[in-house]
Amino acid sequence: MAVATVLVVGGCGGTKTVTETVGAKTGAGPPGELVEFGHIESLARDGDDFRMRFDPAWFLSGETANVAAAEDGAVEPGQPVPNDNYRVDEGHRQLTYLVPATAEVTVLADGPNGTPIEVSQLADLVAGKDPLDGPLF
Repeated sequence: MAVATVLVVGGCGGTKTVTETVGAKTGAGPPGELVEFGHIESLARDGDDFRMRFDPAWFLSGETANVAAAEDGAVEPGQPVPNDNYRVDEGHRQLTYLVPATAEVTVLADGPNGTPIEVSQLADLVAGKDPLDGPLF
């Protein structure tokens, strides 16, 4: 089974918004791609690779977002959420992922076009350092 990991991070201020995509084998069984949304709490070298602590959340849209936001009191029942999305961040349980040093990482700094960086540079970003020339956000 071949597994490839792609991390995408974007945000502003102290918030780190992350999507992690993991590709797996095709054929019978569960879907070959898992997409998660949440916050990278830490990303540190662990031998030749990295260990990531990740706090998952739900990024909702459409009717699911509208109902959840109304139930949370964020909008009036029957009203749509702004920008057709709503984030549910419950529990704050941090999950541990092993991230290969060779994983593909793209930082979303300005719009949908990203900047490819290395996992070590993402670790610097998570630690509050700027591994690239100039500001990202």
